[in-house]
Amino acid sequence: METESEPYVRLTTLRQLHQVMADMNTARSLADTLQTVADGVVNGLGYELACVNLVRPDGDLVVAALAGNSAAEALITGRVGSRASWDRRLSMGEAWGDLRFIPHTEGWVLDEDDVPQWYTDGPAPRFEDEWHPSDRLFAPMYTPGVSGGKCGELIGVLSMDRPRNGRRPGAWGREALQMYAFQAAIAISNARLRANMQRALVRLEREQQALRASEESFRQAFEYAPSGMAIAEMGGDQHGRILRTNDALCRLLGRPASAMRRYSFSDLVHPEDIGTLLRTSAEGGRAELRLGRRDGTYVWVSLRNSVVADAADGPRFLLTHVEDIEERKRRELQLAHRASHDSLTGLPNSAELRSRLSSRLCRRPTSAQLGAVESLDAAYGHGQAQYAETHPAVDPHGHGFDFRTGAEAYGAFDHHVHTIAPEGESDDGTKGLAVLFCDLDGFKSINDRFGHNAGDEVLIEVARRLSRQVRDGDTVARLGGDEFVVLADGLGRADAQDLAVRLRNEIIQPIRVDGRAMRVGASFGIGWAHCGMTADEVLKSADERMYVEKRSRPKQHRRAG
Repeated sequence: METESEPYVRLTTLRQLHQVMADMNTARSLADTLQTVADGVVNGLGYELACVNLVRPDGDLVVAALAGNSAAEALITGRVGSRASWDRRLSMGEAWGDLRFIPHTEGWVLDEDDVPQWYTDGPAPRFEDEWHPSDRLFAPMYTPGVSGGKCGELIGVLSMDRPRNGRRPGAWGREALQMYAFQAAIAISNARLRANMQRALVRLEREQQALRASEESFRQAFEYAPSGMAIAEMGGDQHGRILRTNDALCRLLGRPASAMRRYSFSDLVHPEDIGTLLRTSAEGGRAELRLGRRDGTYVWVSLRNSVVADAADGPRFLLTHVEDIEERKRRELQLAHRASHDSLTGLPNSAELRSRLSSRLCRRPTSAQLGAVESLDAAYGHGQAQYAETHPAVDPHGHGFDFRTGAEAYGAFDHHVHTIAPEGESDDGTKGLAVLFCDLDGFKSINDRFGHNAGDEVLIEVARRLSRQVRDGDTVARLGGDEFVVLADGLGRADAQDLAVRLRNEIIQPIRVDGRAMRVGASFGIGWAHCGMTADEVLKSADERMYVEKRSRPKQHRRAG
């Protein structure tokens, strides 16, 4: 029967319960919250010992906090009980709402399981509602659900031992314990959330610090790189527009950074290298081309592209590394020039002459080849392409010829700009590629009388005079010794003869070497290049005409003309 003092006891307990609940929600960390929960059971609800068993990520429960007994705290804090053993406990005994009470008459079967336990010694109970030392009382804690209670996930269990009044809790005590367990679950969930947020903030700050350090490292590597660096837009209407350059690139091109931002690389590249730039892949492509300096000159560079994506799949940019290769290119061009030019006179050598001449000539298809092409056209016209591709044609002389080879040969011939020659000895108005073969007269006597150094000076001067008398685009080459060849395109027969006279008259003028005036003569033979001839055949024809011309003049007139 309720006494007059019980309402005051309940009011005092409610005030204590309110205070410990407030304390739970003001704890700064998860560990502090767990200990405050355990302390609240002892200080606010009147139990001598309280333990907080927290569910770990693997499902087992660990003793996370204990209050009321320092010896028990030292012995079992941090120990783990399996989830299966805890599920067994929470399904036994008497259900007091969300609470679970296991009397000593049933709890003895749990003495040997793996859940950490602490026994408080005491006398056997004398009354029915008196607490027995082996009684067990558990308050499960669930994450708040739609209607509270067990609608959520189990996050832990409060275990209590020996109420201070020595009696099993009544209806009010049970309700207060359930209310406290519910609020404790909220406090623990909030503490976990705060802990996770703090860890996330710490991780975010570390990532931001690493990003800032990375950005600073990139900035320094970009700004102070010994070779040129640029960042350009990628995609859209402004694709390729330069956004940022380093000092090395600005110095290389002689342009300030503010001016560089008005250009794209296509604005700076040499007109002849536009195709090379366009063929360079943006996904890591590389090219060697020329970029324009502010003074109007060009510098050879190696241009290498890399794609850089902004964080979180943001805009993509083109990072371009620009390396100065002017010196290497100069050496390569010098080597190429040495390989294709005469070391004494600087004129194209024999190999370069034949290359330039061959590039203007094509081999006419033979009658067998033309027949094969006609047969190929007919075969395709009658739907016999497969047969034509697999069967050779045979010309009247019995020579086999593949249709595909014939088609390729005819196609190359058909798209070639043919070189033709004037017909006969008279000038019929036809313009062709004239080949003037020049052989010096009297040069051997200069070598014999004055030495090879004097002879070399004469050859150098002859090369200079020949080069002065021809047009831009014509070729003056030295075959070797005292033989020179001039390739002059677009001349008629009379034009070629006039050119030979002018060249001869220029050569026979006195040449001064070491204070001495020396004279050499020159004999010219004019050959005509036309498709169907090889370079050697053209040169042989001109050479033969030169010898005819040389023999036709008296020996005593060859030098002076």
